[in-house]
Amino acid sequence: MPVYTVHAPTPGGADLRATDKFVFVRDGFHFWAMIFGPLWLLWNRLWLALIGWIVFLAAFDAGLSSLGLGRRSIFLANIIVALLMGFEASSLRRWTLSRGKWRQLDIVVADNRDTAERRFFERWSDKQGGIAGDQWAVDRGGPPPTRGVPGQPFSNPPPIPAGGIIGLFPEPGGSR
Repeated sequence: MPVYTVHAPTPGGADLRATDKFVFVRDGFHFWAMIFGPLWLLWNRLWLALIGWIVFLAAFDAGLSSLGLGRRSIFLANIIVALLMGFEASSLRRWTLSRGKWRQLDIVVADNRDTAERRFFERWSDKQGGIAGDQWAVDRGGPPPTRGVPGQPFSNPPPIPAGGIIGLFPEPGGSR
């Protein structure tokens, strides 16, 4: 089942008036990014990634041809680079959003984008009753419990079983 990350622009904050600006990015393989890499980058307005793609591909092809590889080998290498583009397209989109002062609000698991939006907004409105100001849409809770901190569930060491040692050796230093 696909996983979507939800992003909101920082200047507008995460309030109900800016929900039309929220962006849902599907994690996973993007077929059209593999087939039409530069056009996909243009369509999604990933300008810096597009420049990096063009520079990298030109340098990569020039390096392979200077090594004396044939056209077929360079073509196969370009197919591998295109596969990598398909796998990392969503990461490039999230990276571009984070550079543009967007923040990730939540992660939603859903079959499609419409279902992801519905699940996110239901959880968002139920949990917060609407967000005002500079708060996160979903309360991520406190830090996980740790050992050695009084009052935490894991503050005491685990109890040793009554029989001593559990495992293959019934007593410390015993024969094998």
